[in-house]
Amino acid sequence: MKIGELVGAGRTADVFALDDGRVLRRYRGGDDTTGEVAVMAYLAEHGFPVPAVWPGTAAGELVMQRLTGMTMAEALVNGAITAEQAGEMLAGLLRRLHAIPARLSADPGHRVLHLDFHPENVMLTPQGTVVIDWATAAEGPPGLDSAMAALILAQVTLTMPAVSVAARAVLSSLLRHLDGVEEEHLAEARMRRAANPTLSPDEVGKLDKAVALITKKAGS
Repeated sequence: MKIGELVGAGRTADVFALDDGRVLRRYRGGDDTTGEVAVMAYLAEHGFPVPAVWPGTAAGELVMQRLTGMTMAEALVNGAITAEQAGEMLAGLLRRLHAIPARLSADPGHRVLHLDFHPENVMLTPQGTVVIDWATAAEGPPGLDSAMAALILAQVTLTMPAVSVAARAVLSSLLRHLDGVEEEHLAEARMRRAANPTLSPDEVGKLDKAVALITKKAGS
């Protein structure tokens, strides 16, 4: 396996091209990828759009299908899709995900949750939309995933001025197309975001305002 150029980098991992049309995702902290690989394989078996995935050869690695296209965030910036379309697409993908039974939990109300669902983690490929980055996946009530998606967008509107207007419009569209965001799930999402070590102090400090923004938009 010949590792090529760096093709992407996030808060916790780097992505390198491989010479066989795949990519290597390498977590800087050496995180165990066993669960991530299992979740993605399970979702693929149920027809949910995720990249094909294989275990890596070292700790903290996994190998994935290399996707062509752009992220939803890039498509918003260049005008390929509108904010209204983006929100509707995000809501539709969440509904598809939450229609799949949980992989491990015996609770009939639990589903697989992404918990980092936002436009940077949705790829628009020639074959359709594909959801990436399942490192934070867990199982629980679907409403928590929806609340987390809304909270991430709300934080972006408050902490990233360059894309604030677009993020606010996507948030409005997402909330219109969701079945609602319950207060208890929003509170849980806020707690989880506050405990996320990759967030900056500014992002954590804006959480209460982000929650208030969602509550206001959901009620309007």
